[in-house]
Amino acid sequence: MAAVSAQLPEAVRTTLSEFTAAAQQAFAEDLLSVVLFGSAAEGRLRPTSDVNVVLVLRRVDPKKLEAIGESYRFAHAAIRLSAMFILESEIGVAKDAFAVKFADIAARHEVLCGPDPFVGLTISRDAARHRLLQVLVNLQLRLRERYAVSSPYDEQLARAAADAVGPLRAGAAVLLWLESGARVPPRDALRRIADETGSTAALAAITEARESGSVPATGATATLVGAIELATELATRTERLA
Repeated sequence: MAAVSAQLPEAVRTTLSEFTAAAQQAFAEDLLSVVLFGSAAEGRLRPTSDVNVVLVLRRVDPKKLEAIGESYRFAHAAIRLSAMFILESEIGVAKDAFAVKFADIAARHEVLCGPDPFVGLTISRDAARHRLLQVLVNLQLRLRERYAVSSPYDEQLARAAADAVGPLRAGAAVLLWLESGARVPPRDALRRIADETGSTAALAAITEARESGSVPATGATATLVGAIELATELATRTERLA
């Protein structure tokens, strides 16, 4: 088993190592790889970040899924672990069906055990554009709903804005790739688009909400509205690609 990045907090490293060991024991020969991806793979976790892993399996045995349950529940509670259980044979279909997520995985991942299942992963441009637009429209719908239901509650609005950072960054990276062919890290991609659209202050507030886990100085309402506007800008630019 590979060592977990030293950039991560000790509690996260320990829990990931324990979960990976539990997965190896539970799935045995059915487990091909465990792969960490997203902000944790970059060593850039924040208080509101999930820790994302992919378990690549040769076959799925419901009894083995049940066997990993206790370790998964513990890790989910301890470090907000979120696991994807995918068959090796499903990656080819999933990479286009969920092109934004798999583009992010391809760009930011660290193998915790087994071979790297994402070496040479390619994603169709048409599939990436189609899925990116779906993700961005869905994000706008969810953020509007959060605004409507949580408008009296600043902490909930700030949390909704913070939760939008991940899909906004991943979407920005895919958008720049579609526009120019450039492979830009998700954090830098969203910053570049914010600079281009005059949304720097909005991005700063959203980032503050994500990193501090509290209401930004500019206020919760402005922060969530900024997240909605950034999602709208990304969606508009994606539509233009047609």
